[in-house]
Order: sequence, then C-alpha cells, then structure tokens
Amino acid sequence: MSKINIAIDGLSGCGKSSTAKAVAKTLRYKFIDTGAMYRAVTLYFLQHNVDLSDHDQVVHALSDIQIDFEYNQESQKNETILNQQNVEQEIRKMYVSEMVSPVSAIKEVRVAMVTQQQTMGKTKGVVMDGRDIGSVVFPDAELKVFMTASTEVRAKRRQVELADKGEEVALEEIIANLESRDYQDSTRAESPLIKVEDAIEIDTSDLRFEDQVQKVLNLANSRIEKAE
Repeated sequence: MSKINIAIDGLSGCGKSSTAKAVAKTLRYKFIDTGAMYRAVTLYFLQHNVDLSDHDQVVHALSDIQIDFEYNQESQKNETILNQQNVEQEIRKMYVSEMVSPVSAIKEVRVAMVTQQQTMGKTKGVVMDGRDIGSVVFPDAELKVFMTASTEVRAKRRQVELADKGEEVALEEIIANLESRDYQDSTRAESPLIKVEDAIEIDTSDLRFEDQVQKVLNLANSRIEKAE
C-alpha cells in the first residue's frame, strides 16, 4: 500500500496534535509533533538564559540542541526527548507556552527545525502537525488539513489539559495567551500561520474528538487510494 504525508496546520488548542496522533496510530504512520520541537527549543533557551535578540547566542544554543521522540510503552504516547532527557511534561507548562511564539518566530530556529522535519518526512508515511507544515515543511503533502475552533472552546480544552497535569490556570489567562499566540503566529515574518489554498478546513468547535479524527482518516484514505 502506498504511503502519503499528511500535514495538519491550525490554531493553538484546536486539537491538532491529539488528532494527528490518533490518525498516525490508525494508519500506522509516524507522528511528528512539531509544536513539541519548538517547545523543547523554548525550554532550552529559558534554562540557559538565551537572549532572543542576540543572533550569536541563538545560533550557538541551536547547535547544542538535539530533539528526538521516544515511544512510552506505559502511556502509549510519543514523548519529547531534549538532549537525551525526557521533557514531555515540562514543555507543556504555562511558562513555556508563554514564550513559544517569540522563539518560533526567530528565523534561525525555524530553519533548524524545518530542516529536521523535512528529513523525517522523506520516506513518506508521516503525520505532522504545526503551523507551517502545509506551507513550508511539506508543501507537496498529499493531504493538507487546516484545523480551527473558537477561542473559548480552545481555552476550555487547554484549561482541562493543564488541570490534568496539576496546573491550575484561570480561563481568562489562557484566553489571553491563545489570542496573543494567534496574533504572533499569523503575523510573524518567518513562516506565518496561513491556510494554504489546497488545505481542507475542519472546525472542531462542535465536534467530538472521535468525529474530527474520522474526518481526517476519511480524507487520508481517499488520498491513499489515489496514490495506489
């Protein structure tokens, strides 16, 4: 059976990663969480007090960063490994979320991550989610999906996610963070968040998780049949 690459872009908190993971699992494809990659870079920069305005510091720091994904049999999830340390829980915390967009907007950071991501997709059979996958990373992906949801729905989902990890954050703070990230992601000079012309939009505001996954699977199976 032929394999394709699936690019899932969209707003923060609309279910991109969870949907991409479920789709990859069903198709037995490799899932690449690009958001986790940028979060890992952000965590490293924060831990090492990297000045984002200092080009030399940024480039030097990037040369010391190695990001991998490791499958956890117990949780049955891919977890993010930064320089041989599991940082999956730490990169999801609010203090990292607040700095992801500024870090992601740095040209050198995006070039370094996109290079790694494109290498991962050369053999096909990859589901990758992020904000510039269909436009920059995999412009030739056989299936491109753009996911959206209302700000309030996204904020409530993120609040539950954080609470499950023991982090209590006010809904208003999460909404402000999401609105700030939406603006920064869509207006940045380097690889802004856009819906490419051939992407199929899915609004997840009123969809159950199982339904949004099935929508993407139906689209994927259609593309796979065409690739045969």
